[in-house]
Amino acid sequence: MDLALNEAQSLLARTARDFLAQECPLKLVRAMEEDPTGFPAALWKQLAELGWLGLALPEEVGGSGGDLVDLCVLLEEMGRALLPGPFLPAIVPVATTIARLGRPEQRQELLPAIIRGERIVTWAGQEPAARYDPLTVATSLQEEHGTLVLRGTKLFVAYASVANAFLVVARDGAGFSLVLVENRLPGVETTELVVVDRSKQAEVSFHDVRVLPAAILGERGQAQAAIERALAEWTVATCAWMVGAMERAFELAVDYSKTRVQFGRPIGSFQALQHKAANMLVDVEGARLVTFQAASALRSGQSAEREVAIAKGWTSDASRRVTTEAHQMHGAIGFTWEYDLQLYTRRLRVLESTLGDADYHRKRVAAALGL
Repeated sequence: MDLALNEAQSLLARTARDFLAQECPLKLVRAMEEDPTGFPAALWKQLAELGWLGLALPEEVGGSGGDLVDLCVLLEEMGRALLPGPFLPAIVPVATTIARLGRPEQRQELLPAIIRGERIVTWAGQEPAARYDPLTVATSLQEEHGTLVLRGTKLFVAYASVANAFLVVARDGAGFSLVLVENRLPGVETTELVVVDRSKQAEVSFHDVRVLPAAILGERGQAQAAIERALAEWTVATCAWMVGAMERAFELAVDYSKTRVQFGRPIGSFQALQHKAANMLVDVEGARLVTFQAASALRSGQSAEREVAIAKGWTSDASRRVTTEAHQMHGAIGFTWEYDLQLYTRRLRVLESTLGDADYHRKRVAAALGL
């Protein structure tokens, strides 16, 4: 399997790194942690103008016709920059699922607006009673007196305060449906959650929310396969984002070890720290390898359950090891607010458990092996 970037992907990576270094400095990341919305609207508009919001969407709706591997190339650079905003949940899984499952009228109505940055739709899937199983769903969609009624609560809904709508996973009879719910509908209640990386996540409750049949993405009760596919792609995309953040944390530690002098010499000259740096690099490169292997498998149409689980399990563990070693190399100063390393550590701690922690994915790997 050839995992080398092609010419277009290499250009995308270079362009993204240069652009984000200029337009998304860590000063902006820190400011967005304090901002009530955490959403840099001007930067979002720039992402749309660059075509990044439509990178993996079909050309007939205004996208670039790229695929998951292309998206992972971009997401790795976004992870390095700690890009604030709802890019991940709004594009993968929402926009890509609309492109795959939506009826023609839904695709034409929603996707061009998403690509232009005019409309943000975020995923609402995880529930209070569930861990990571995407189909352990209590939120229900029922027909009552000729009207569809949505009831339930979702947790960790990203950027709910700036989202125009939610794509809600709901139990619908014997199956599952994906329901497009406008944020301002009567009965939609949003409560901000406090998380360690200060990313903007919320609890969203749906109290007898009445929706039209046109709000169902695709056919009623037929969304299970699309949900599983969306979450597999989202998991791999999250891994790509983590790889970029891990690599930057590693670089910060190595740079510090070259300039911090102790006992009359840079601390990076000591064998113990050299071994730490080598182990960190192995973790970063290993995470990149399994992530792009999983992305390539999904792109080829495979279910890739084992590859996805390996990618998230390894990357979650590796991100903890890399950030722990980075802080060891910095000493206690790495945890201070003035140093950038803590920004990466906090974000990676949240993503480590997002869409399943390492233990959950190890169990999935074992299940794929028939154990």
